[in-house]
Amino acid sequence: VQLQASGGGLVQAGKSLRLTCAGSGFSLADYPIGWFRQAPGKEREGISCITETAGTTYYADSVKGRFAISRDKANNTVYLQMNNLKPEDTAVYHCATVVNDHLCSYLNVLPFASWGQGTLVTVSS
Repeated sequence: VQLQASGGGLVQAGKSLRLTCAGSGFSLADYPIGWFRQAPGKEREGISCITETAGTTYYADSVKGRFAISRDKANNTVYLQMNNLKPEDTAVYHCATVVNDHLCSYLNVLPFASWGQGTLVTVSS
């Protein structure tokens, strides 16, 4: 199981970015998929998850209403659309498989099983 996050970059506050999660050697559609981030000197934060079965989505309070997770099964990808970015969103973002659909709703416990290299998002004020 290999995942690769991409799409990060430097943006101004208030702008948008879309991150892409690509799977290699397996189908992302067979797993619940989540995103977590880690800012320098801070704890890892689970921010979003989409379930395998119903495609139900979950978000951390810090990103709710601004970020949206979605699947593209045809292209074996998962996206994280990030709108109205804030300087506090600056972090390395990773996509990951999640242990099961139930744990998708418990982002605070970081229910992530496998992940790959992340992508850096820097938001300037």
